Amino acid sequence: MRSQDRTHSPTVDWPAWQRFLLALAGLGVALLLALEATVLRETGRFPLAIAAAVTALALAAAVAVGTVPYLARRTVLSRLMIRIEYEFTRAGLVYVVLMFSIALAAVNTGNNLLHLILAVLLAGVLVSGVVSRLTLQGLEIELDLPEHIFARRPAPARLTLHNNKRVFASFAVSLASPRARRTSTTPPKRQVVAEPLFWDYLPSQSAQARRLELTFPERGRYAQDGFRLATRFPFGLLVKARLAPLHRELIVLPAIEPTAEFYEVLPLVSGEVETPAKGRGHDLYAIRDYQASDAARHVDWKATARSQRLKVREFTREDERRVILVLDAHLASTEPVQRARFEKAVDLCACLAWHFYEIGAEMQFVTQGSETRMGPSSTVIYPALEHMALVEPSADAGLLGRLPPSAPGFRIILTGRPRGSISSGLWSTSYIVFFDSL
Repeated sequence: MRSQDRTHSPTVDWPAWQRFLLALAGLGVALLLALEATVLRETGRFPLAIAAAVTALALAAAVAVGTVPYLARRTVLSRLMIRIEYEFTRAGLVYVVLMFSIALAAVNTGNNLLHLILAVLLAGVLVSGVVSRLTLQGLEIELDLPEHIFARRPAPARLTLHNNKRVFASFAVSLASPRARRTSTTPPKRQVVAEPLFWDYLPSQSAQARRLELTFPERGRYAQDGFRLATRFPFGLLVKARLAPLHRELIVLPAIEPTAEFYEVLPLVSGEVETPAKGRGHDLYAIRDYQASDAARHVDWKATARSQRLKVREFTREDERRVILVLDAHLASTEPVQRARFEKAVDLCACLAWHFYEIGAEMQFVTQGSETRMGPSSTVIYPALEHMALVEPSADAGLLGRLPPSAPGFRIILTGRPRGSISSGLWSTSYIVFFDSL
């Protein structure tokens, strides 16, 4: 088949054209009202002249505030410029009211001094806009975070603000997370840096770092979609701000804080896992009489000397510290009480995983939709904790039914199921913790 080239005609930005034509109409009406105000003033009808002049200024201000920035954002030139947001401060509102009052008096009286004062006020607005824009330009942000972060535990971080401008310094710059836009369907994202920071002076071609101590109250995924850089420099009339791009995502691991439930479960679990059995490990199991098949390196010479009979040592199995942590995330209901018990179960599972990591056991983690391989706990612990950080209540009710009857280690199962729903095969090879007991 022959491919056909399709040429797309440029689309017309009808909303922008409508706003532009409406602005032209508004400025035309404002010009007519200004001329009418002059005629009314010369004929002695001052109240009508004042009303016409005020209406003309209001229309011009509405066009300047509502239309000019809107059209500027849609031009090709706007792609080369940083996007600036601004809002009036209380001092700025007083300044604008004073400027309009002087403008109204200058138009109605024709006093040259008032025109000079108005020009100075307008020049102040222009200088404020140029200087504040220069302050916000050329700024970049760098955020350094530790590799692993746990919930409810302070984590050190470093945030660096770079001023890449060659000549101009930056003054009175505040940094904060962007304002969350809440919608009915999408909850606001959890930010990495919540507290605002402030730099009073940042020279050109320099950088200043701030050390932070971040604490995250909950496990899960956190995202930082840039920072909001703002300044009131130089006169404090406007708060100008722009969004500095910086996308960072991190997974906050569950809290490793032993609770009362952990101290209740740990002795029972340890008793099940560490049941002694002879094998080829390193921990002493028993001392018995020598047999012909025993190796000479296992002879216990002290026991042989005491009993005057040849004695050898037996050791525990190396595989008796192989643990499979199973977190059954199925919940029958999503009530707040059940959800709180689920979070306690996740924290308990994380504490157990960390305990077996500290004693050097082999470990595997299993939950709905994800699992790790059986291996040394030093290689399994952080992937398992990341799974626990992101696990949510699941509608999958068949996890326990898919577990094999025999396993290459001792299973510890945390589940929200009722006690009578567990098969007898799991009872004999597993230690089960019910959410209701937490």
